[in-house]
Amino acid sequence: MNPGIGGRLAALLALGEFVVTGEIVPPVGGSLDAITDHAVALVGSVDAVNLTDNPTATPHMSPLAGVAATAAAGIEPTVQLTVRDRNRLALTGDLLGAWALGARNVFIMSGDPIRIGDHPEASVVGDLGVNDMIALARRMREDGTTLAGAELAEPPRYLIGVADVPLADPYDAVKLDGKLDAGADFVMTQILYDADALAAWAERMRAHGLFERAKVIVGITPLRSANQARFMDTKLPGVSVPAVTIDALEAAGVDAPSVGLELAVQLVGAIRRIPGVAGIHVMAMGHDETTRALVAKVGLFPRPAAAG
Repeated sequence: MNPGIGGRLAALLALGEFVVTGEIVPPVGGSLDAITDHAVALVGSVDAVNLTDNPTATPHMSPLAGVAATAAAGIEPTVQLTVRDRNRLALTGDLLGAWALGARNVFIMSGDPIRIGDHPEASVVGDLGVNDMIALARRMREDGTTLAGAELAEPPRYLIGVADVPLADPYDAVKLDGKLDAGADFVMTQILYDADALAAWAERMRAHGLFERAKVIVGITPLRSANQARFMDTKLPGVSVPAVTIDALEAAGVDAPSVGLELAVQLVGAIRRIPGVAGIHVMAMGHDETTRALVAKVGLFPRPAAAG
């Protein structure tokens, strides 16, 4: 990874450290207090935090406001930007603004389908596709110019991330190849609960040179109930929760959150044994104490210094 790209997360990945990232969903409201509280709770347990961009196609506070609050709290922000809601002018402006506010990583997504949100009549912009947006962020970083060729003063030098769904059925490796060809530096996966299936995917992807071309960070969500597990298994594309996991949560009753945490500890241990995997992305649905406990239980606390 080239010196001068990104910030703490990029430096840790370059050093070969097993990284831990978290996630904060900006509120449906005009106060930064909730973001600040979550960020403060995660300081010391994660290396960077994703600020989501209108998840589930419903309006939330701008991720750029979240970037500012998270940076002020002392965590490196990763700004998520979808191509669903903006044209190239707005995307360029948000890339510049998020960098100025402290984001050092950008996570580029198409965005959840409009039809699942609370504004199904909204227009999808789609001026740029995901690969076009990746190429824009890369061009700004490497060439210091906009798509129109205008020179940028102090161009942003983001570490560029993209999503992938390893257990999609069918799985199309060409999609990920396209994102990497466009200039992505790291991949964050959909939530996973089956380490054996992940290991099989990783083995197949070695033929594509995935682990030489990008850093792979695996998404996990510690489960808190059997109902949550069944919802993820049936409703979230590319997420499969093993029956044995659902049965264990069902049997645990009121102790399900503790059992879910222990299952997550075992899962992280298995993930760490897969050659090439560079870290985990913990999506704890606002349960910051769960993120802290998980990081401690798997021996990833305290987090290392970025300077090597």
